Amino acid sequence: MFADFFFVFFSSFAALFLLRKVAKRVGLVDQPNARKLHDGAVPLVGGLAICITLAQFLYYSPSILDDAGLYTLCIVILTVVGALDDKFDVSFKIRLLIQATLSVCMMYFAGLELHTLGNMVGFGKIDLGMFGYLVTVLAVIGAINAFNMVDGIDGLLGGLSIVTFGGLGIMLFHDGQLSLAYLCAIIIITIIPYILLNLGAFGRRRKVFMGDAGSMLIGFTVIWFLLLASQNGSRPPLRPVTALWLIAVPLMDMAAIMIRRIKRGDSPFKPDREHLHHIFQRLGLNSTQTLIAICTIATLLSGVGIYGEIANVPEYVMFWLFIVGFVIYFILLSKAEKRNTAVNT
Repeated sequence: MFADFFFVFFSSFAALFLLRKVAKRVGLVDQPNARKLHDGAVPLVGGLAICITLAQFLYYSPSILDDAGLYTLCIVILTVVGALDDKFDVSFKIRLLIQATLSVCMMYFAGLELHTLGNMVGFGKIDLGMFGYLVTVLAVIGAINAFNMVDGIDGLLGGLSIVTFGGLGIMLFHDGQLSLAYLCAIIIITIIPYILLNLGAFGRRRKVFMGDAGSMLIGFTVIWFLLLASQNGSRPPLRPVTALWLIAVPLMDMAAIMIRRIKRGDSPFKPDREHLHHIFQRLGLNSTQTLIAICTIATLLSGVGIYGEIANVPEYVMFWLFIVGFVIYFILLSKAEKRNTAVNT
């Protein structure tokens, strides 16, 4: 176990240091602008390093994950597309098409499909039937873009990813699925070197960003694992409603900001500075305080989901509690945004 941890940690670290030099030569860097307030050109190699490390680990340990080859192929494709998007700004329509195509491959070849929502609303078990294919495609696209949208300040995407994979690993371990729980731990160890460089632990000169390559890889991995954990067999280790709690902050942030954009008549994919981390910063928190606050909220919400699962709280209770939480979240963010607007004018 410790040998594997050392291997993936060292591999991820080495890949980051090597790729950052290559990225600077080919121009795969993030330049500061009106929305991106950082110093200098920062290499966008976090996702590339994580992809290489995971692919390498799964090559030597393919039995740890069913359909490991298909999963690896999918994340490689997403990482390449994400890197091209980081470099050339690929149309979001093309990205959505590729994400949808990979979700179909995931369903057809790996059999991973959202076929039931459980007794989520309190009127009995909801089986999706043929609609399961469409809902699965939407779930994959939603998860990928939720983690993509939340990547706005140093350490945030990595921190929220660790919260999600940590919570999922706890549930899988509790269910006795030790191989998958172990893989969650491997993914966390793989992400840690990125977080260290991203937060400037080795100097701002060695700083790196995740890039769309990384956020798409993480979002796809999260939904792959959630489907595997919530839809496999008659008694899966995770009820579908618990998955919502494990990705609560990215999901709520994406939903809230899309609703606000649509209400303004804008495209739901139009970039802006109205995410949760932007609002926290405008309320006076610095980047470190914002990171700690959001990761703490995500951990608490994930903990609620884990408690509900282990204590067998009825699914509909957990679902409507989640909806109430989202409504409160949306109202508080809207009020905070209005307050910021009033202060600035």
